[in-house]
Parts: sequence; structure tokens; C-alpha cells
Amino acid sequence: MPRAEFDRDLRIVQDELLMMGSMVEKAIGRSLEALKNRDLLMAEEVVRDDDIIDDKQYEIEEKCIDLIATQQPMAVDLRTLVTVMHLAGELERMGDYAEGIAKISLMMGDEPPLKPLIDIPRMATMASDMLRRSLDAFVNRDVVSSMVVRNDDDEIDALYEQVYRELLTFMLGDPTVIRRATYLLWAAHNIERIADRTTNIAENVIYMVTGERIDVVASPTS
Repeated sequence: MPRAEFDRDLRIVQDELLMMGSMVEKAIGRSLEALKNRDLLMAEEVVRDDDIIDDKQYEIEEKCIDLIATQQPMAVDLRTLVTVMHLAGELERMGDYAEGIAKISLMMGDEPPLKPLIDIPRMATMASDMLRRSLDAFVNRDVVSSMVVRNDDDEIDALYEQVYRELLTFMLGDPTVIRRATYLLWAAHNIERIADRTTNIAENVIYMVTGERIDVVASPTS
């Protein structure tokens, strides 16, 4: 395959990854909107659309494997394709977490949340911003921005701890609210994991650019 053709195929697979990232960001936003507004129809749509995200991961991985097998790329090109596959896997897990939040909405049914949702949507906004910036860093091969995204995860962790303590206080004060508080705790946990996966994306971008591995936050099975 001529170099120009390989470069074209490489751009296509990277564009597909960015499209997948946009789908995941939309799923995160819609899952939180469904939770805040008790919109069960929207929650059902998020659950259903997760299959589309899964299919996109498989499509991206197949294209990368085909390029690796047929073109035997070396050095930066090979790291790029391997990174794209890793990033697709991280995005798929984020989609699962968004689906999980939507399923929490469905379990809650028409029952209102325990309290007005402020910190949990704030966590989701921060996580979505991290996701957007990590993918921008991927496009721009920006190690510095990747490090910033990696460090920003600490802020979401701190906010999650704040939500956890607040909900625990509710549960200790009134055992009748334990179930509703637990639903919100699950939602907050899913968002915290989305942020962890975004950190993994940033760390994979650093590897792609520098060839140096740093520890990831979330294991592939978590």
C-alpha cells in the first residue's frame, strides 16, 4: 500500500474514534439529563443506543487490526494504531457507565431523587470536559494537555468523596432514604469511573507520542 493510501486510512480510523468519542459524550449528557428530569424515555434511549457505541468499537478495532496485519507499520504508526484500539476500549467502557446511569433512572422510575442534583451533574460536566480535552490532545499529539487532563482527575475524585459523605449522612440520619441515596451514589460512582477512563486516554496519548508508558488509573476489567 502506498504511503499516501496508508495515511488516508489512518486518518479515517482516527476520525471514527473521534466520532465514537462524540457519541459517548452525548450518552453521558443524556444520561444525566434523564436522571435530573426523571425522563424515562430518554433513559431508555441511552440504554438502547449503547449497542451503537459497542458496534463502533468493534469496527474501529477491526480496521486497526487489518492495517497492522497488512501494512506491518513500525514506530509511531504502530503506536498510533495500538493507541486508537486502547482508546476505543476506554470509550466503550464510558458508554457502559452512561448506560448504567440511565438504568439507575429506570430503577428509580417516577420517584423523585432524594435531593436536588447539583454536585453529580457538576461531576458529569467536568468529566465530559476532560473527555473532550483528552481527545483534542490525541488529535494534536499534545503531551502537556494530556498531563493536565490526568491531573484534573483529582478534582473529580474530591467531589465524589464530598457526594459520598453527604449521601452517607442522609442514610445515617434516615434509614428510609437508603435506597434512594444508594441510587445517587451509584450514579456518582459511574461518573467518577468515566473520569478515570478519560485519564487513561490521556496516559495513552502520552505513550503514543513519547513511547513511554505511565500507570493507568483503571484496569481493563474494572
